[in-house]
Amino acid sequence: MLSFITEHHDPHYLRERSNSLDNITAARQDSDCKHLLLAASGSVATIKIPEIIKALAKYEGKLSIRIVLTSSARQFLNGQSAEQPTVSSLSHLPNVEAVYDDADEWGPQPWRRGLGILHIELRRWADMLVVAPLSANTLAKIVNGMSDNLLTSVIRAWDTDAAIDGRQKVIAVAPAMNSAMWRHPVTAKQIRVLTEDWGIKEPTTANGETSAVDTDQPSGWFHVIKDACMWRYWRRYGIR
Repeated sequence: MLSFITEHHDPHYLRERSNSLDNITAARQDSDCKHLLLAASGSVATIKIPEIIKALAKYEGKLSIRIVLTSSARQFLNGQSAEQPTVSSLSHLPNVEAVYDDADEWGPQPWRRGLGILHIELRRWADMLVVAPLSANTLAKIVNGMSDNLLTSVIRAWDTDAAIDGRQKVIAVAPAMNSAMWRHPVTAKQIRVLTEDWGIKEPTTANGETSAVDTDQPSGWFHVIKDACMWRYWRRYGIR
């Protein structure tokens, strides 16, 4: 016998509604909140996503979070153990508005002319993108300009010089991979692209010292997270 379904107890309906393009477009008008696009790629460190979100819980009312997962990241989020959450549990964490994966890029309805594209709408919505963890595979894709999933499409479509969206926005990444992968020469080469070619260059004073003026905008758009200094960038260019 079919039961009567309402939005109050239909998770599939709620997920489609929160992940819809109309929902993102409307959320862009919310000037009271900063928008954090938090992404995870295929590293075991993906299981730490809830800890990152809980650490930001104090910004309730000031922060909106949307999560992007690669297909590999999802493999670590099936509730296999006590330390591994489920994908569905992420949407119940503080400040989380929606959770996306590659299937959302082209669904649930086929694209037609006049509709938006998810990776473009997410780029427009975001004030900052944090990829934590960043796997060796996704690092290689980013540096080589690939855009074969939702996350790399957002990054490839990023407004790197504020010429399109009119805002200088940062992508921060936290590399996490096997030690042998990290020590591989190609990893060092790819990290140099992010830090030296695309990395944030802080504005300096006339004598070459880093400027302390908050209104000065840096050049570049990538920051590789090596320690807690990521939060200095978040405080400066994100919420306060």
